[in-house]
Amino acid sequence: MTPVATNQRVSASTSRTPAGHHRPELQGLRALAVILVVVYHVWLGRVSGGVDVFFVISGFLVTGQLVRATTRGGIPFRSHFGRLLKRLVPSATVVLVAVAVAAVFLLPGNRWLQTVREITASALYAQNWQLAFDSVDYYAQNNTASVVQHFWSLSIQGQFYLVWPLLVALVAVVARRHPRRVLALTLTTITAASLAYSVHLTVVNQPYAYFHTATRVWEFGIGGLLALALARVRLDRRLRVALGWGGVVGLVGCGALMNVGAMFPGWLALWPVLSACSVILAGQTASAFGADRWLSLRPLSYVGDISYCLYLWHWPVLVFYLVVRDRVEVGLLGGLFIIALSVVLAVLTHHLVEEPVRKSGIGSVKPWGAYRMAGLMLVAVLGLAQVWQHVAVRQADRFAGMVGDQDHPGAVAHVLGYEFEGDDDAVLIPPMVTIGDDWLNTPDMTCGRRAGTRQLDVCTSTYTDTPTKRVVIVGDSHMGQLTNAFYPIAERRGWELTLLAKGACTYSTTSEQYPGDPGCLTWIDEAHEEVLRLRPDAVVTAATRDPRAGRTEVTPAGFVERWQQLRDAGITVFAIRDNPRFDYRPSDCAEVHGVDSDKCSTPRSDIFAEEPPYARVEGVPDNVYFFDFTDYYCDALTCGPVVGNVRVYMDDNHTTATFMRTLAPVVENAIVPTVGW
Repeated sequence: MTPVATNQRVSASTSRTPAGHHRPELQGLRALAVILVVVYHVWLGRVSGGVDVFFVISGFLVTGQLVRATTRGGIPFRSHFGRLLKRLVPSATVVLVAVAVAAVFLLPGNRWLQTVREITASALYAQNWQLAFDSVDYYAQNNTASVVQHFWSLSIQGQFYLVWPLLVALVAVVARRHPRRVLALTLTTITAASLAYSVHLTVVNQPYAYFHTATRVWEFGIGGLLALALARVRLDRRLRVALGWGGVVGLVGCGALMNVGAMFPGWLALWPVLSACSVILAGQTASAFGADRWLSLRPLSYVGDISYCLYLWHWPVLVFYLVVRDRVEVGLLGGLFIIALSVVLAVLTHHLVEEPVRKSGIGSVKPWGAYRMAGLMLVAVLGLAQVWQHVAVRQADRFAGMVGDQDHPGAVAHVLGYEFEGDDDAVLIPPMVTIGDDWLNTPDMTCGRRAGTRQLDVCTSTYTDTPTKRVVIVGDSHMGQLTNAFYPIAERRGWELTLLAKGACTYSTTSEQYPGDPGCLTWIDEAHEEVLRLRPDAVVTAATRDPRAGRTEVTPAGFVERWQQLRDAGITVFAIRDNPRFDYRPSDCAEVHGVDSDKCSTPRSDIFAEEPPYARVEGVPDNVYFFDFTDYYCDALTCGPVVGNVRVYMDDNHTTATFMRTLAPVVENAIVPTVGW
């Protein structure tokens, strides 16, 4: 969303806007887009379509610049990229450094390492990929929003700014006789392919599609095609006035009329993209009634000037406000405060950093000056992030050897007759700084995609070549976390342990959480085929699922159907009752209010019915053994954040690997005697 090429000469108003001349209404369009982004983020928590407008404007302006440069003898790559670095890097560096410093004091420890990773990714213009990969991680859907999450769009733009000049230059070299025609054909092909992929991937995996570079390229491509075609387009003034206002109204109405967040980008992204195209096509109408007259007003033009800085600042200010105030949303006054502070910071950054660097002689006096400046700033951000990470990890390493000692028995503290002799005031583990990464602690398991499958990743233990038993754990992320309890048992007893897990996809005959989701359905079928291929001694899977926090626990019919299929294959099933789910994050709550606070515990009867749901289900085959470990998550009355000085939960429903390892003796004593292993 950077304001590229906004300082060119202003042309006189004509019946159409000449290509290559200043377009004051585009600054107003930028202003409108950033206002919508900020307002929707602060108050509505929805997608506005504003970012898509920035992509179209960037494609339009940059393509026009590059094509004109090729007609003048070629693209001056060194100076071109140098100007981009001067324009993009300084303000982003200021914000990233400020966020890193503020995060140390304002963010809870469990969000430090996530913030370090994302600051690093943002500095390298790879934040969109960090978020794309996180979106399909087992538990990333439960991560608290990152303070630099908004850098995803800047990362995509940075990738565009790098690749697009190379593409235009390549076309100019290959097609010397008709470069514009070949470039138009090339951009049309790329745009069509990207749009088709965007539609497909949005249906298959929307969270991944949202941040994927390839699903957004078409938005830049449409802007580029518009730049190539605009010189040949002549429209009646009245039509251009209608187009201008249609684009403005369409953009304002996009987020207001449709909850587009869960369906973007896909086809719906055409709405804001075509709205932006309408304003660009309208151009300078020289009409008193044209939208361009309003968009060209100095106040909007100034907001367009600071739009990059405003976009950079508004999101971290919003996130820090929510953290400090311990809220999940803001009211009217809180939102006004966030916007006002963001504007002040944007104005200061624009006038004290962005403009002075842009107008400076950096890169002019010494040809590589802009590159050295960007390199030094990058080193500063990455160095700060790595020092922060090193300090945080060293702090956490001090507690690694405490798991299961007399001060930290974890689940064993709830064993009937156990007498706790440790220190009630001992430090809690895992430390909050690493709790977000306390996911899988299985060092001797190798993972990889099963050949011939589309979705199936298989993790298998490697600590024995002659297993005494072969056990497969299969299901959603809760089965993945349960691996931490089975791993010590399997390692000690020489079992081969295999994990087949995919977030939100239970081992059923249908997609329980997202009915009809083709991604889950494909994975479920591939996982079942793998189980039948392996023919293990036992399958460990979920006996229940709880769609929400509270007494909504069920044993779906699809679970029973899978168990029946395993019976027919002669495979034993260990069906495990699911762990508690909450509508808050117990570990975070305990960090703020204290372990013993009533705010951080929930009555056991509010979560679990006294009789598990599978006790009332008909048709359960005789190959199924049920195991209920609720007593080790909860005491007789409540389910709290800590058991035996071990933090139980990493978020609102996933358990820590540390706690699950303390559950291993309990699991072993329950399962082994039952099945006679």
